[in-house]
Amino acid sequence: MASNAVADPLVSRPWRVKRRIREAHDTFTLEIESRAGESFPFTAGQFNMLHVHGVGEVPISISSNPAETALIRHTTREVGPVTKAMRKLDAGDTIGVRGPMGVGWPIEAIEGRDVVLVAGGIGLAPLRPALYRLIAEREKYGKIVLLYGTRSPQDILFKHELEHWRAQFDLEIHVTVDRAIGTWRGHVGVVTTLIARAPFDPLETVALVCGPEIMMRYTLMELGRRGVRESDMYLSMERNMKCGIGTCGHCQMGPFFVCRDGPVFNYAQIKWLLGKAEV
Repeated sequence: MASNAVADPLVSRPWRVKRRIREAHDTFTLEIESRAGESFPFTAGQFNMLHVHGVGEVPISISSNPAETALIRHTTREVGPVTKAMRKLDAGDTIGVRGPMGVGWPIEAIEGRDVVLVAGGIGLAPLRPALYRLIAEREKYGKIVLLYGTRSPQDILFKHELEHWRAQFDLEIHVTVDRAIGTWRGHVGVVTTLIARAPFDPLETVALVCGPEIMMRYTLMELGRRGVRESDMYLSMERNMKCGIGTCGHCQMGPFFVCRDGPVFNYAQIKWLLGKAEV
């Protein structure tokens, strides 16, 4: 069944939980499908407002393949009452969905360029749909490099997928951890330490960055040192979004509303706002 327009963007639609996947000790993915049989087209980088009845609503980036519109995935950490309630949902339970919302990654606009994706921790989830798109149309892009940093080897998300992509596609994937434990023999250190030796041409590169704000600030600085232009850097911002349509003001950042004008922004557009107190 084709997707039906919802007259009121503040009214959620009932979706069915199909599966809950444990990604790490505090991180999980919910696979959901429409109870009305709707398809759900979205752009890589957009988010949904997810509502758990009797608990509340929270914005979560979509982490699934944009080519698969009947089944939607959201990957999140258990950090508050809504996500704690989400982690208790089982197959067949209902969750409310409003969306898709916001501005996504500029996938079409960067055709013909090298693409460097830099992710910190849970920041890999909003970049995952972009990777799906880039892989699906691999011939349209130059080098594709993923630099991914996380706390420990146990916190690496989508491990099997990363291994498959590295083996089957022309992708450079470099992973680093803050703490090497167990049998880890890979790189140790913050993700910014990977940038200096990453194989890309800075003048031909577009960078997509997602992670904690402090990590993104240092990543953008390191990319600049490599010679990547500020206008060729994009980042996904997270804010305390409530309405999702730019009316309540909870996610205001200077003149922008993250839910409406983002969450993906061009770095040159918002550089002056990053790290500024009370913005």
